[in-house]
Amino acid sequence: MDTISRENNNMLPIGGILVGLVGVVLGGIALAQASKANKGVADHQPKIEKVDAIEAQVGSASAAAEKAGKDVRDLTRSTQEAFNAVGGKLGEFQTSITKLEDAMKKPVVAAAAGKKGGGPAVAGPGEYLVKAGDGGTKIAKSLGVSIQDLQAVNPGVNWNKLAVGQKLKVPSKR
Repeated sequence: MDTISRENNNMLPIGGILVGLVGVVLGGIALAQASKANKGVADHQPKIEKVDAIEAQVGSASAAAEKAGKDVRDLTRSTQEAFNAVGGKLGEFQTSITKLEDAMKKPVVAAAAGKKGGGPAVAGPGEYLVKAGDGGTKIAKSLGVSIQDLQAVNPGVNWNKLAVGQKLKVPSKR
């Protein structure tokens, strides 16, 4: 038995050395690969920082876009409310204007036709009320008609003695 054990003992140290050498070689290869990986990570670090910066900018832009969207919605709502308020007022004005137009179409009955102090005279449709300083030519010019047409529709008027408040008929324009 002595011979078998000796033979086995001689090979064992050589096998251990070989396994150790393989381990050292594999360790060196692993170290080289790790060094290469570290260099790759270091090369990519500026790119990673740029991506992080872009991500931050995108986040800021997204927040700004959300705020702008909210502002637009608020502005749309307040504009609609303003239009609603203005629309109501326009309706009220239209009603008032219609009432005024209807009142203007009704003939004016001079309550003080034969009385003094019954109120100021008011010209109706197709009438002109003489004012201070008016003359026939001035009235015709302001109405856009000729003096002859004005005199023709107002026979019996003394054009040299027009009275303030006197009513004249207005001729139709040709």
